[in-house]
Amino acid sequence: MDSKAERRLKAIQGHLLLNSIIESTSQLQTNETSGEFVHGQGYSVVLPEKLQTGKWNVYRSARSPLKLVSRFPDHPEIGTLHDNFVHAVETFQDHKYLGTRIRVDGTVGEYKWMTYGEAGTARTSVGSGLLYHGIPKGASIGLYFINRPEWIIVDHACSAYSFISVPLYDTLGPDASKFIVNHAVIQAIFCVPQTLNTMLTFLSEIPSVRLIVVVGGLDEHMPSLPSSTGVEVISYSKLLRQGRSNLQAFCPPQPEDVATICYTSGTTGTPKGAVLTHGNFIANVAGSSNAVRFFPSDVYISYLPLAHIYERANQVLVAYSGTAVGFYQGDNLKLMDDMAALRPTIFCSVPRLYNRIYAGITNAVKTSGGLRERLFNAAYNSKKQAILNGKKSSPMWDRLVFNKIKEKLGGRVRYMVSGASPLSSDVMDFLRVCFGCVVLEGYGMTETSCVISSMDEGDMVSGHVGSPNPACEIKLVDVPEMNYTFEDKPYPRGEICVRGPIIFRGYFKDEVQTREVLDEDGWLHTGDIGLWFTGGRLKIIDRKKNIFKLAQGEYIAPEKVENVYAKCKFVLQVFVYGKELMF
Repeated sequence: MDSKAERRLKAIQGHLLLNSIIESTSQLQTNETSGEFVHGQGYSVVLPEKLQTGKWNVYRSARSPLKLVSRFPDHPEIGTLHDNFVHAVETFQDHKYLGTRIRVDGTVGEYKWMTYGEAGTARTSVGSGLLYHGIPKGASIGLYFINRPEWIIVDHACSAYSFISVPLYDTLGPDASKFIVNHAVIQAIFCVPQTLNTMLTFLSEIPSVRLIVVVGGLDEHMPSLPSSTGVEVISYSKLLRQGRSNLQAFCPPQPEDVATICYTSGTTGTPKGAVLTHGNFIANVAGSSNAVRFFPSDVYISYLPLAHIYERANQVLVAYSGTAVGFYQGDNLKLMDDMAALRPTIFCSVPRLYNRIYAGITNAVKTSGGLRERLFNAAYNSKKQAILNGKKSSPMWDRLVFNKIKEKLGGRVRYMVSGASPLSSDVMDFLRVCFGCVVLEGYGMTETSCVISSMDEGDMVSGHVGSPNPACEIKLVDVPEMNYTFEDKPYPRGEICVRGPIIFRGYFKDEVQTREVLDEDGWLHTGDIGLWFTGGRLKIIDRKKNIFKLAQGEYIAPEKVENVYAKCKFVLQVFVYGKELMF
């Protein structure tokens, strides 16, 4: 006879629809005889955390309620980032992959492309070159430059040869970069001429570094360091040549092996290094790809910092899908020019930029004159109403008004995704109307390998961050000191806690802070306060700790800002207030 737990699982299974989950927004069907064992919430399913307690407080995606996703359903053999790229190279050998407008002489032209096969060859040369220089398997490799094709290739090389990639970025400042290099015991650093000059100022203070590879630097311009430093500086092109002449077999990692140490920007102290495994990345992207599908015909623009988890996870999905990636010039002020040249179909960004697009269009409308303003308002209201009612708007409005706006982003964008901080409902609705594409918002963090929850494509309700990633489960924990409880009416509220194969291993060399966020049952305590909105959607409403997350995704402690202003002789007292959607 079945156990009580087995009977409950069978009861839950009785709720599942047999038809495609992609085509239906309602994932569960009524089953009166098993209603006591499961509660359908539309986009989410509610389960008991422990069968013996009877408390229904754990939410999972209705797409995968019985088992958390850990692999791509179509390719369960992909367990590591190396497996993922091998799949990409084999499947999309001659497809465009990495594109850039920057020429060797520094001028800007049309996008030039490297195929998946060519990128795979370069990956092997870079990894072999590192082994040629005596960098051992398992060593930490620093990446100290902004988005460009070489960043992706080096990261693939790290995965293929079981190195650990450690991103560095300028916004941390030289002191934080120096701390990370020493803390992660980085042995080789890839940089550009600008960041090389920064590193040379504190080279004597980073004794673990043995090799510096300069991307975009010419052989004849490489500085010659005294042998006493123990550091060799070479160009990226020279490393490629050395690798091609000394090719080495791959050293494939296991899913449980560390893929990267991703350092957060820090708030009051030194940066914390989140240790993420290959399995973490694959699980997160496999789960989140249920909501956002990329295809080989798609073109993605890369401008969000690759040092942040948002862009890193996107690149995993890009490779899996065979999508082409065009890189921006490196100047945010020229991003619109890059968009016009690339004509992407997928645009992942942050509220700061979406807010600027919104403000730019609305200001242009207001200054365009009475007739044009009335025409825009009529078109906007008509199309918005049609979208909210699930209908197609008149194509006349696109021809008269919106096609010109679409051209600002190249004219082909079919997906807009927002993350890193809250996007206001007004801006989301505005983007949907003006660009005529799917606009989704997600919620995640470094410690969860990126996505915790995201909106479903057919969900036209804004102001929330969707349902759980199928690779994790979520519960809200009471915060009595802030009067948030799971019993609150009409919506349960509490601190958002996450569990599943997407959860990081911990903070590197920091057991104390790891135990502060990871409890004994494997739940990650995010510090964010959420509520369960109608339909099993998650909404972020507060922070447990006094930390702000800025529109570009950086964390900051208001006390830090207050202390800076307090030093001014004209300031007697200061209080920093962070308003969620101010722009």
